[in-house]
Parts: sequence; C-alpha cells; structure tokens
Amino acid sequence: MNLTELTTALSTHMPPVLRWAGAVAKRLRQFDISVSGKTSGSSNTDALTLADLSVQELIVAALRDTSPLFRECRLEAEEFTGDLDKFATDAEYTIAIDPIDGTKQYRDKSGDGWAVMLLLRSVETVHYSLVYIPETGEHGTWVEAVDDRVVCGPDDPTRPAAEVLRSITPVDPQTRPDSKKIYLIGFQDEDPAKAQAVTDAGLEGVVADEMPGSIFELFARGEFGGSLIHTPNVYDFPVSLQIARILGGDSIRADTGQPSDFRELWNDERADMLRMTGIMACSHNPETLKTLTELSKDWDLDRYHD
Repeated sequence: MNLTELTTALSTHMPPVLRWAGAVAKRLRQFDISVSGKTSGSSNTDALTLADLSVQELIVAALRDTSPLFRECRLEAEEFTGDLDKFATDAEYTIAIDPIDGTKQYRDKSGDGWAVMLLLRSVETVHYSLVYIPETGEHGTWVEAVDDRVVCGPDDPTRPAAEVLRSITPVDPQTRPDSKKIYLIGFQDEDPAKAQAVTDAGLEGVVADEMPGSIFELFARGEFGGSLIHTPNVYDFPVSLQIARILGGDSIRADTGQPSDFRELWNDERADMLRMTGIMACSHNPETLKTLTELSKDWDLDRYHD
C-alpha cells in the first residue's frame, strides 16, 4: 500500500467526520450518559459514556465507507462498537481511534480539553494524526501531524474542514516555546508523587486532573514540553510521539533508552485497551528527554499491584 495515498485519503476524508463526531459529542454531553464497563481502578481510565460508543460507531462507519484504502488497514479502537470486522486483520498499517480522549473530564463536565481523534501507525512509528477538540476556542481546535508538518489552530465551520486544516500555518520549531511543563499519567495513585519527582528534577510535573486542556494542543503549541506516561495506550499517546519526532525530539522507553515503537504491546484486560510496554518519556527537546529518562529508568514497570 502506498503510504502517501493513505495519508492523503485520511487528511481528505476524516476532518469533516471528526467535526461531525465532535458536534454529536457536544450535544450528548448535555445529558447523563455514563455507562459501566471498565474496572482498572483508575477514574481517568474507567470513565465511559454513551458518547464514546456513538462517536466510535460514526468514525468506524466513515472509515468503512469513504475509501477502500482504509479497509486494507488494521483497526484498533478503544471501544467495541462499529463494524470492526470489516478491516484487515494483518496489514502494514494500523488506524487507531480514540472516540473521546479525556472521557472523565468530558463526563464530569470538569473541563473542555476532551477530543475526538485518530492516527495511522506502522510497527515503527506514527505517520498521520488528527485531533479535533470541539470545545476549545469559539468553534473548536484542530491538531494535525503528517510528514514534516504539525498544524494547530482554530476551526471555522463556514469552510470545509479539510480546507481549514490546509490553511493553518505549520508550527515552527524555531519559534515554538520550550516549556518545562510535563504531562504525567498512568502511575495510578502515585501520579502526584511522580509529578513532584519531575518537578524536583528541574521540570514541572502536571497530573491529568490539573491539565488546562488537551495535551496534544498544548504540546503542539509549546505550552507543554512533553509527557511521561506509564504503559500508554495505543489510541492517543502516539499522537504526542509523532509531534515530538516532527519537531526534532523523540519518545523514549525509559528502562531501555530505546526509541518507542509498537512491537511490544499488551492487552490491559482491566481497562479493555491495548497498551505499549514500559514508561515512555516524550519531548521535542533532547535535554528534557534525557532528564525524564534518567529520572524514571528504574521506576516500577508494573501498572497494577493487586
């Protein structure tokens, strides 16, 4: 399969779909739509709503119908709704979907940084990312990463979504701020202590409940300098990985010091999601990466202890 044709098809067909999905989720957010289903013990992980299920159904249907190229890819989706069996079971490229990133914030109405997103990856790296943050800004905010280009900017519903994305000026690594703020999640009840350790190391650790918005927008803009995540899932974290690499940095597995890839994954049955193995340090700045990996290289790799 030709990678350029695939990323071009995604950037053409999927922006309007994510815009529609975001509108559906905004409407559903006005109602009590919590559902049960996840039992990891983490409130951020276990939050699940009817919007997650509805939005995924919409996105999967669009991938099924808009281009035959998409059905030639594997599909990794955080939930179990939609025609998932219509996609390849063995393929070079994988499309991953997170229908509502930040579900706890979305469900609890505690912030507006929740997002609708998808990405395209191989076993080595991420090739395309698209994030729509419906309630950030007047009409929502976009983040898109492809080739050597990261864009982040406001939506304009009077224009086609793909056209809006093409008109946004790419992030310039030379003028983008170099923040010391680091998003930290996945260490369960140790999140605050680990964030303090990041701060003590000369950076500024920020836990999920203190995030002022979507990490993908904040990282793209330079308001955050990266992340430190224990066994991140494959549906959202890889967007940060791609942004970091485009901007001159990387994502590193702390215990091995090797660049992150998708060769070693494990199924987290408690959370019903697929995860990467290890603690991932991610930043555009090699010095920040060095600090984060040195700090966390000997930390416990077990996500659960009961």
